Amino acid sequence: MKRASLLFLLSVLFLIICPTSIFANLEDMSSEQIYEERMALYKKTEAITGVPWYYLAGVDSYERGLRRARKDLPDDEGLIGILIPSDKWSGIENPNQEDTNPVSLSIFDGVGKDGNGDGEADQKNDEDILFTFADYLANFGTDKDSVRIGLWDYYQRDKAIELITGHANVYRTYNTLDLRKRMFPLPLNYNYSYRNTWGDTRGWGGRRIHEGTDLFAGHGTPVRATTYGIVELKGWNKFGGWRIGIRDTSNVYHYFAHLTGFEKGMQRGTIVEPGTVLGYVGSSGYGKPGTQGKFPPHLHYGMYKDNGYFEWSFDPYPSLKSWEKAERQASRKK
Repeated sequence: MKRASLLFLLSVLFLIICPTSIFANLEDMSSEQIYEERMALYKKTEAITGVPWYYLAGVDSYERGLRRARKDLPDDEGLIGILIPSDKWSGIENPNQEDTNPVSLSIFDGVGKDGNGDGEADQKNDEDILFTFADYLANFGTDKDSVRIGLWDYYQRDKAIELITGHANVYRTYNTLDLRKRMFPLPLNYNYSYRNTWGDTRGWGGRRIHEGTDLFAGHGTPVRATTYGIVELKGWNKFGGWRIGIRDTSNVYHYFAHLTGFEKGMQRGTIVEPGTVLGYVGSSGYGKPGTQGKFPPHLHYGMYKDNGYFEWSFDPYPSLKSWEKAERQASRKK
């Protein structure tokens, strides 16, 4: 039996055995219900195509992050945030860019597939979208290296592959999609102070703006991960001194700078969760490796969004205030 026919039969069978309420209005669903329905779709598609669910989750969260970072992309309205361009879905030479006929799509080399067995390949249907992307990857293979090759063929961007596989590793580690928990970067029982310093001018190394918030604290104060994520960078930066960067599953890069040192075992690729100790407050930076003491000890905390082309800084202060408040409230309830 041909692979396409087999996949279609498996799709119909799985739909009967494991139906999902994919047509539910997201506004009427709780976050927990959304995560449950989304995971059901990932697992269903994994069963049909062989592509591990955590890679599908990684792609989905990467694409959802792009939508939030860019104004030229529509908001995601369904459970699946993957946006496959019409010319890719239907075929660039297809005169009907809203074509849903699987036969004519294949004639024009469109990638769109029928994932739910209704006879249509609908660009707005969650199951069709996810199955189409998974089938695209499955053509290259379903092991780690093959998936990376498939991702490169689709995105043609090294950073996209890095972010997606990083997201996948985080999802695989915690075996859940609910990674909403956040924590303040410094323990609340330590002395610290901060104000909104994002956008202030800086002079060392040339005139520039301050791309973060400075949290002043005693030398050696523990610095904690604020989110679930993966260590993307670790080492020396002439501006930030000893610094470490965490990428979360929304594509946001969290930058911790001016450390005096790192927590033992913290390496590039390490998976972290809110509260994981990354390092310790110091006064490193503004010079060659090892430079210390050119300013009072503090943590520089920055946040950067990836939009599929480049990264840009945004103000972390509102997030810091929100996380600090939520953590204090949670501690009072214990």
